[in-house]
Amino acid sequence: MKSDAFSYPPRGLSREEAARYIGVGSTLFDEMVADGRMPKPKRINSRAVWDRVALDIAFTSLPDKDSGLQELLERSKRDRERRK
Repeated sequence: MKSDAFSYPPRGLSREEAARYIGVGSTLFDEMVADGRMPKPKRINSRAVWDRVALDIAFTSLPDKDSGLQELLERSKRDRERRK
């Protein structure tokens, strides 16, 4: 494959790359695909390829560990509404 002067991340990722990209092992990644937390792959001939952008969207949709941030934001919103 010819090298080019641009450096960019691949758009399509293998199963192992997709799992590593979101920070989990392949087995957990398979579970997450099966239960809908992660997207299903695209098919390119016989290969299963995950779209990096779709992984980003799915990862962003995962719930955050309870850090209290959501409660703080809600309290701040209530305080602003009371001051009106």
